[in-house]
This record gives sequence, C-alpha cells and structure tokens, in this order.
Amino acid sequence: MVIGDGDVTDDYDRACEVDDLAGVIAVGEKGMRGLVLADEPATTCYLPEHQAFVRWLGADSEADLIAAAKTVLTDPTTQWEECGVWETDGPAVLMDSVTDGAELDIEYPNGGGLPEQAPVPIPPGRWTVRAVHASPNDDTSVGLVQLLPSEGDPFS
Repeated sequence: MVIGDGDVTDDYDRACEVDDLAGVIAVGEKGMRGLVLADEPATTCYLPEHQAFVRWLGADSEADLIAAAKTVLTDPTTQWEECGVWETDGPAVLMDSVTDGAELDIEYPNGGGLPEQAPVPIPPGRWTVRAVHASPNDDTSVGLVQLLPSEGDPFS
C-alpha cells in the first residue's frame, strides 16, 4: 500500500511498513539507511550514556520515565526484540516521519517555525538495534530502542 503522494513508495511509506518496535529502512535515493522508532507516536529522547532512545508510554513525570528506563536497561532479564542492524557515519537527527528529511531546514508557512527535530550524538558505527516495551512498576511504562556495537563494525 502506498500512503504518500503518487504511485512510488517513498520514505514515509517504508517507515509505515515497519511492524516491529523499531526497524531499519532505505532512505532517499543514495543508499542511505534510517532507523525507524515504530509502533506508537510517543515523546522520545536519547540517553547517550546508554545509546538508547526512551519513549514515553506512560509515566507521572520525566524523572519517573528515565528511572524506569534505567531500570529496564540494567535488568539482565529484559526480553529484548532484535530489530536489525543500522550503519551510520555519525550523528543523526530525531524527527517525525511525516517530515521529509530534505525539509528539516525549511520553515513552515506563515511563521510556523522549523519542523521539530533533535540532534542525536551517535558515534559512527554498525549498530545492532534492539527494542522493548516494559513496565518495571505499576505506574510507569517505557519503550526503549537501544543501539549495541555490532560484530564486524567497520568503524571500531
């Protein structure tokens, strides 16, 4: 099914096809790959010390969410879902999939500002992507997408 304009599958269509909690897709026409944080539209931040994206599924505060994320990240019994391998040449940008990457520096009409985006300080490398949704306590649910160095990393 093609969701975007026209009859050609575009980046947004490929992002929408990700059925898992995360996935790696082709982006653009130059052979680049993008990481898609799928499943739910959720407020997301990046914890560089854990190389993990934290997705707000349910929490009373940011502090509770981050504490829950750290609990799940350090729990050896966490049941992670493998979501592919992503190779990047360095820092990335976290953005909404409805925004064309080529449009990140173009303001919305009528003084609407730039599209929401956040820099992500990912070192160059080949990363195994894993994800989980977890509720480490009754009041907090967190989604995590973590990047782990992959074997055969050409950048290490």
